[in-house]
Amino acid sequence: MFTTKGLKIFFLLLGFLFNYSLFTPKVLAGSFGAEIFCTMRDGGNDHESSWEAAYSYIKRQKGGFFKTSPKQAAAQIIETVVREKEKFSGCVEYLDKLYPDRDLQRKLKKDEKERKKEAIEKENRRKKIEDLIEEENENISEESFDRYDY
Repeated sequence: MFTTKGLKIFFLLLGFLFNYSLFTPKVLAGSFGAEIFCTMRDGGNDHESSWEAAYSYIKRQKGGFFKTSPKQAAAQIIETVVREKEKFSGCVEYLDKLYPDRDLQRKLKKDEKERKKEAIEKENRRKKIEDLIEEENENISEESFDRYDY
């Protein structure tokens, strides 16, 4: 039978293995995700394609019940780049794109919505004017004109 000391050691080892099995894939996924992101950016790819590749890899590797959010994946990439500065020295300049200015993003979305709304209103006004012109043309064509009727 297990003694108290043996039982404590058993549960300690069990806890260590359980923690290691849960958190190691996340750390490795974030590390390789950072490697994917930085390699693609250094290779001349744009931010969107590099981010999508790294994020999809991190999501796939994490597994589990809960999904990795884009903010979590960005944090993992940033943590890895900062932790391993020597390995990712050329990638530091690209990290600002992972956390864009949220106020600026909101303002740009708002401006885009306003532009779309104005374009729809302008199109509706144009259609109304065309309908009015067409209606007037129909009225004019129904009347007969006599050139010499003064």
